Amino acid sequence: MKNGLATVLDSVVPFLRRHPKRLTALLAAVLLCGGGGAFAVASLGPDVSDMPVRELTQSVTPLALDTQIEALDLHRFNLYRTETTRSSDTARSLLDRLGIADTAAVAYLSRDARVRQNLLGRAGRLVTAEAADDHSLQRLSMRWITSPDATVFQRLVVERTPQGFTSRIEQAPLTAGSQLASGVITSSLFAATDDAGLPESVASQIAEMFSGDIDFRSALRRGDRFSVVYETLEADGEVLRAGRVLSAEFANNGKVFQSMWFQEPGQKGGYYGLDGQSLRRAFLASPMEFSRVTSGFANRFHPILKQWRAHLGVDYGAPTGTAVRTVGDGVVEFAGVQNGFGNVIYVKHRNDMVTVYAHLSRILVKKGERVEQGQHIGAVGATGWATGPHLHFEFRVNGEHQDPMVMARQAEAGTVSAAAKAAFERQASVMRQLLATAGAVQQASAQ
Repeated sequence: MKNGLATVLDSVVPFLRRHPKRLTALLAAVLLCGGGGAFAVASLGPDVSDMPVRELTQSVTPLALDTQIEALDLHRFNLYRTETTRSSDTARSLLDRLGIADTAAVAYLSRDARVRQNLLGRAGRLVTAEAADDHSLQRLSMRWITSPDATVFQRLVVERTPQGFTSRIEQAPLTAGSQLASGVITSSLFAATDDAGLPESVASQIAEMFSGDIDFRSALRRGDRFSVVYETLEADGEVLRAGRVLSAEFANNGKVFQSMWFQEPGQKGGYYGLDGQSLRRAFLASPMEFSRVTSGFANRFHPILKQWRAHLGVDYGAPTGTAVRTVGDGVVEFAGVQNGFGNVIYVKHRNDMVTVYAHLSRILVKKGERVEQGQHIGAVGATGWATGPHLHFEFRVNGEHQDPMVMARQAEAGTVSAAAKAAFERQASVMRQLLATAGAVQQASAQ
């Protein structure tokens, strides 16, 4: 038998090697015939539409509803709501806005010393209340910061216990976060930042960082836009205070300006364009954060002398007490009373440059003291020859009066060092993406 099988294989294998295409055709024919046979068998089955139909009916017993209703009765829902305090708030008016009807809670909040000192009459603080489904107060909390440079926050907590209400003051560390925002100019920068929900401190930082390139008093155009990334200090997820602007973009009259905060190791931080050029110039554009120019560097009719004469400085209108800052690093050359200037400060800078701050209500520095750019040195007043509260500001070079606006624009700026260039580029790449995201969100909401 083995010899016979071997003989057959010996004759078949060479044939297959010589005629592979014939083998393929043979296999295809076999498969097609098998498929056709299968189809023929399948087609001989009964038609589904001719098959008998049977209807089955079965009764179902529903679950007992009494047990489910009883379980719902035992379940309690707690309700949460947040409100902003008002200076006119009483315990009852605050709880009414929170949707709480609880006479015991009203009585406790009205007499508790911690609540009266930190909550009632304090405007602008966020209060969160937790109430039961019968609108009775279960827990009330409020958070606040005691000082601008604080790293912790205070938390007032009022809770219902089996023995009655209790109150306590807790302290916890603040958490740093960040937020994005953007807006479009329709009338003024501060109107646009208000519409965007930005804190005033963030708006003033935007104006400050771009003041060397944009005149926010006269150069804004309807349709100008801005985007900003800024720090926040948060407590339990609630933003308590805005911090430093991390990056910003401003499109003014078709030209785009960008900046971000960057600090090289061992140096003071500052704002830079995303190309690495420092925005910190030797002199600030204005000696006040919030002000308006009432008289520029030009001839004017003097309000007291009643004659036309050169006005050798810039007057900024502002309420009495508004902080005045030095526009550059220097040393106080004079601080006291002087003729028509009233209370006045002279600050000497390098290269025989001197700035003058007149008509002050307060002087916060003394002669010989070293001051840094942006440091508060006094406050707006109406001393000397002044018809109302304002700051008279002068810029002198070698004793000659110069236009302060021109001097601020001409002040030189530095660049990021070569050692910090790589770190700067990484941070700038992240800020570009965040600013693009902020702008995209604003555009999407507008549409």
